[in-house]
Amino acid sequence: MKPDEPTSLLEVKGLRKWFPVGKRGWGRSPASVVKGVDDVSFTLQAGETLGLVGESGSGKTTTARCVMRAIEPTAGEVRFRLPDGQWVDLTRLPERRLKPVRQHMQMVFQDPYSSLNPRMTVGDIVAEPLLLHHLAGRKEREDQVVAMLERVGLRADHRLRYPHAFSGGQRQRISIARALIMRPSLIVCDEATSALDVSVQAQVLDLLKELQRDFNLTYLFVAHNLDVVRNFCDRVAVMRRGRIVELAETSRLFAAPQHPYTRLLLSAIPSPDPDVPMNFEVADELARLDTAADASSAAGDA
Repeated sequence: MKPDEPTSLLEVKGLRKWFPVGKRGWGRSPASVVKGVDDVSFTLQAGETLGLVGESGSGKTTTARCVMRAIEPTAGEVRFRLPDGQWVDLTRLPERRLKPVRQHMQMVFQDPYSSLNPRMTVGDIVAEPLLLHHLAGRKEREDQVVAMLERVGLRADHRLRYPHAFSGGQRQRISIARALIMRPSLIVCDEATSALDVSVQAQVLDLLKELQRDFNLTYLFVAHNLDVVRNFCDRVAVMRRGRIVELAETSRLFAAPQHPYTRLLLSAIPSPDPDVPMNFEVADELARLDTAADASSAAGDA
């Protein structure tokens, strides 16, 4: 099946990631499963930013990791368009064929303190993807590292230092440089700014926007901060209990949310007016939907 839009970069269809829980006995099937991601589908257009939002445990990070094949999906398709226009289903590629595709898909993680090897210099950290993919000689790697560090707002001499010498915001810039040095089409940002102070967070978001314009990047942006999502993303997919319950353009979703869970999330955004009450009717509606969904699931398992 060909993708619906010629400008699309990523197409996810029927993605599932189920985690087994318990065993009935040696060699037998699991007693039950946790549906971390359950029938998720979306399309990501080249050059856009799609936000994935939801409470903890909603499945947004698991979805992102399945897209990157950092974990193996249980079922579904993850179709990615290569720079030459060829489409590949990442879920079906063996590791030897997946490795060259990964240079076009990179990830920036939440914690800049744990995602960088403390025993490597910044120069070696940023150059490591080039080395692993055999893409440049030593002198060329060093030149690219210097250029990329300067592009993300760091200095050339920073390549000689170790991660502990940098602040959280600087470390995240190093992580971005490491991802960007491969000149990817897609960058998955997994809560990439949530560990940063508000002022530093704004600087990193501005940098990501600049890089998107300069390098024609596409972002899958996992986040829980709805104010960040509102100002950064073109479209938003709201996840709950492993499913996408609403997907819309950002302005439309915030102006007129359709699903009760989306309305509940938006009502939880702090208001500057202390007299604005919590919308408990939305919470009650969501509870009724959950009860109906649980009853339907129990009937299906019976």
